[in-house]
Amino acid sequence: MIDQFPLTWIPPADETLRAPVRAFLREVLGSRSPATRARSWMEFDASFSRALAEQGWLGLTLPREYGGGGRSPFARFVLVEELLAAGAPVSAHWIADRQSGPLIARYGTSAQKAFYLPRICAAEAFFCIGMSEPNAGSDLASVRTRAERTGNGWRLSGRKIWTTNADRSHFMIALVRTSGTPEDRHRGLSQVIVDLFAPGVHIAPIEDLAGDRHFSEVTFDDVQLADDALIGTEGAGWEQVTAELAFERSGPERIYSSVVLLEEWLRTLRVAGLAGNEVARSDRRALGALIAELSTLRELSLSVTGRLAHGASPATEAALVKDLGTSFEQSIPAVIADALGARPFQRPDGDLADTLAYVTKVAPSYSLRGGTREILRGMIARGLGLR
Repeated sequence: MIDQFPLTWIPPADETLRAPVRAFLREVLGSRSPATRARSWMEFDASFSRALAEQGWLGLTLPREYGGGGRSPFARFVLVEELLAAGAPVSAHWIADRQSGPLIARYGTSAQKAFYLPRICAAEAFFCIGMSEPNAGSDLASVRTRAERTGNGWRLSGRKIWTTNADRSHFMIALVRTSGTPEDRHRGLSQVIVDLFAPGVHIAPIEDLAGDRHFSEVTFDDVQLADDALIGTEGAGWEQVTAELAFERSGPERIYSSVVLLEEWLRTLRVAGLAGNEVARSDRRALGALIAELSTLRELSLSVTGRLAHGASPATEAALVKDLGTSFEQSIPAVIADALGARPFQRPDGDLADTLAYVTKVAPSYSLRGGTREILRGMIARGLGLR
């Protein structure tokens, strides 16, 4: 398995993107509290997404003829690093840019590419993904939502759950069963594009522990889809969704969800040091361990990005990075809380306390979104030939 993660470097042409992105973010975002910046993944701001699109930074990897940047996955890697480090509100365009657009570019018809890709690149079309279902979770092979052929298209019935931004998106790419039964597992699955404003689509937001309502349950009551709603080949949905999940699971977003909190803790330790207060050896040791792990995970993520740049579909490697990355992200608030708890009579900085409180609430979701830890480890085991 080691030889599947060759050392990889960001090409200089893509690294040069970093400076203008940083300058843009400083100008557009201004001063934001760390607790606000920590919401980067979940903060929906269509105007920010449009501003990013005006810079030509949405759809960086999509073909130029459809409004994309025609650049390599390394360019998007640089962009995502800077967006998350700045705590930019990326939620509106996130899924369309990261996976829906590349999926359509790879499997879509000429008409689908011409319609959807320019709108994605202009931040005029936001997507959500319909994979998980009630009583199924991340076991995608047990999908029950069904699309049946009609005289002029498809009739869609079923439910999806934990669908991020369904109530704010224009379209969903749904994994559905077009033949067979759930007992057939992978066989008979297909992907369709659903207009979320179509009659029969009902969206019910779900409030989470942090008080946010970015998840939804979506019900399809005999929704009529056009014949061209199908993406790719009927019955090839499992192969397609596996390729899609490689885009979803491989990027730096799987290691940087808690990076604003880590940065804020580092800032408070520096302030303490500059004020002449000795930083505890245990804090230095814990901080060093986190940074060393982050550096290693970044190299793994870069390696997977390199394989994507060469046209591979590294599903197993992406699942491994996602599993390791989310474990790391979840450890950050725990480590910092333990460090602060070791000195209960020293009141933590207000920004640090607020950021820690928020990240602690949302961190359990890190190992759920994009596939649960248990499902991922099953995939990894199969990829290694262990089951």
